[in-house]
Amino acid sequence: MSGSPSGLEKGGVRITGSSGGAQACAEFDVTNHGTEPFTYTITFEFLSSSGEALTHTKQTVPSVKPGRTVKRRAAMGELPSRPRGAVQVRIAEVRSVPADEAPSDKGTCPPSGVRVYADDGDAAMGLRVVSLHLENCGTRTHRLNGYPQIQLLDEGRKPVNSVKVLKGGSAIATGTGADGTPQPLDLRPGERAYAGLVWRNTVEAGVGDPVNAPYVRVWEKPGADPVMVIPEFDLGTTGKLGVGPWKKDDTNGPVTDGAPGR
Repeated sequence: MSGSPSGLEKGGVRITGSSGGAQACAEFDVTNHGTEPFTYTITFEFLSSSGEALTHTKQTVPSVKPGRTVKRRAAMGELPSRPRGAVQVRIAEVRSVPADEAPSDKGTCPPSGVRVYADDGDAAMGLRVVSLHLENCGTRTHRLNGYPQIQLLDEGRKPVNSVKVLKGGSAIATGTGADGTPQPLDLRPGERAYAGLVWRNTVEAGVGDPVNAPYVRVWEKPGADPVMVIPEFDLGTTGKLGVGPWKKDDTNGPVTDGAPGR
């Protein structure tokens, strides 16, 4: 397996080696050139010798200290059929968030007693829906009542002030599940809640430049510690985003896409 020359290095991540076989993989370095610890999420894309995309995988490298380099490996996994020729790999995208604001859906419970993270979302006909999820992983009842507070951030993690944040998904589209009046929620240990983020990525000629905001800083309620998630907002020229109220998630099982517990 060989690396794709155009995608060997990006955002402090560098592919240093690769191997083929039934489960091809890429070895890579992550170097933090900043002044505070960062958690990195890297998307690797595996390509056939003709450049056809075979699969992709994401790797999260937590809490890399300033000036430090860490080594990791990303595996392609099994494919239904073995591709002809050499498999190539490239770095498709690199995102990084301050380590003390990194989201968590598993592992050690944060000091706050809650985990906050975003799912992969749903997309159809230009409509996008991503859910924020909150899990009470602590030992006490956790109370919510209202909407999550959010701040959109660009690729440099600078505030995006040109987008109106509206209450309720119906401000964008109906039937998204991100509607309703906020209700007081008492989450016992192990219980979860969710809130929808709804937007369109349509572009209208002559209405300014399209807005992309990869990062969102989230406060689950006033005074809470912020968490930075990566929903990859492609807002087009719409200039608005709908935020739904917190709702109790009564489903079981892991959350993988734009619906609670699905």
